[in-house]
Parts: sequence; structure tokens; C-alpha cells
Amino acid sequence: MQFADVKNDIAFRKIFGNETKTEILVSFLNAVLKLEDKKRLTSVEILNPYQVPIVLGAKSTILDVKAKDSSGNEYIVEMQFTDKAGFAKRVVYYSAKSYSSQLNEGQAYHKLNKVIFIGILNFTFLETTHYLSRHLILDTETGEHTLKDLDFNFIELPKFDKSEKELATLIDKWVYFIKNAPNLNVIPPNTDDKGLETAYNVADRHTWTKADLEAYEYAQMRETDEVTREILVEERKAIEIAKNFIAMGLDNLTIATGTGLTIEQVEELRNETA
Repeated sequence: MQFADVKNDIAFRKIFGNETKTEILVSFLNAVLKLEDKKRLTSVEILNPYQVPIVLGAKSTILDVKAKDSSGNEYIVEMQFTDKAGFAKRVVYYSAKSYSSQLNEGQAYHKLNKVIFIGILNFTFLETTHYLSRHLILDTETGEHTLKDLDFNFIELPKFDKSEKELATLIDKWVYFIKNAPNLNVIPPNTDDKGLETAYNVADRHTWTKADLEAYEYAQMRETDEVTREILVEERKAIEIAKNFIAMGLDNLTIATGTGLTIEQVEELRNETA
């Protein structure tokens, strides 16, 4: 088997936005939100299903899948590949917008349903050491949870370092899949959940159409270009700062420490500006 990188635009939507395999998203949501017994989800309606032509032409760097359960609660599952300025504010804005857009003009507020945001992050975002964290609107003194309609959950992939043998819970197994799928060639033997097993099978690139594979490769190139652009922007910023430090008379070691450049790079800039 040859598993796709789940963090890839096409793979992410093909797996979690699959209308014919909704057991995948149901399993993932139950695992992340720790829904048990009567609270467990049994079905969802995917609101923005996977479509190759639309995804292939999209320019957005935000990868998300939206779904709704039988009670009307909405779920946003988003893959964020790199840290962006204003990310925290965008998460709140995006969730609040989904919440408010449920009502048409003149409709009563009681018709509003809960919005649950799940962010899968390929970078470190929060101070907690836990790879999965949940954020609610609580009374700061009593912990009372009255404002229940916005729920934020974050999975920080860099903080997950469990090996296959250490996977104890279903959410462990899901995050292991998301982070490590392209490095595996068989489904782990401890995969004992139907939804997760289906996700592995859908992620097997040998079962994909030619259009899917071409879109996947295109998305990989686009992601690489985006990362490269961000690196170049950061390098340019570092160079401009270093030039200012040189003008201020700071030594090479101090400048290198403050900008992230090497001492050799700083010396080369010093010679250029001499």
C-alpha cells in the first residue's frame, strides 16, 4: 500500500470530505470530542464534499471540511499547514461567521445550533504540552459553562511523538495516521476501528483515479512553493534587520543570534555594505 500525505489538500478532503465514506468523519469526530454512549455521533452530512475540479482550481491555503449532524450542530475540521499571522483571530471569526450564517433575517435566535471547530495544525500554537486541547467559554471564577455554542479544539502535530506500540486510544491512532501515513506501507495491526480502517484504505494511492493523483501532485507542488515563499520572506526580513544592526555597530555574533543568520552570512552583508 502507498498512503498519501493526509496533510495534502487533495488527500485531506478526499478522506474527510468523502460523501460515500462518512464513517471516517464520524469516527474522527467521536474520537476528538470524546463522544460516548448516547452522545456518540452515528451519521453526518458533509456540507462541502470533495470534488477534484473545484479543489484543483482553488487558491485558498485553508483546507477544511464542514459537516452537520442530525441535531443541526455544525463541525469545521480544518488542516492548517503553516502558522499564519492572525491565526487565532481568524479561527474565532470563521467559527462565529458559520454560527451567524445559520439564521436568515427575521429568524429567532433559538434556531442557532452549536459550531465545533477542530484545527489540525502542522505547527506549535499553544503553550500546553498536550497534543489535543479543547477551549470553551467558561466563567473565570466558577468554571460555569453556559455559553455552549462555540467549541474550539486543536490538534498540534509536532507535539505528538507516540510510536505505533504506544497508541492507547482511538484519538492516538487517528493522529498517528494523520502525521505518519506517508511513511507507512501497511495498516497498523492495532487499527480496530471501522472508520479509521476505511480512512487508511481511502488514503491508499493505488486506489485513486488518474485525476486524483494529478490533483494530489499539483497540491504538493503548490504547498512546496508556498513554504518556499514564506522562507524567502523570512530571510529577507532577517537580512534587513541584520543590515540595520550592522549600521548600529553591533558585532557579528550578536547580529547572528538576533536574526537567525549565520555568522558567515552576517560577515558577507557587512562586506557588501562597507
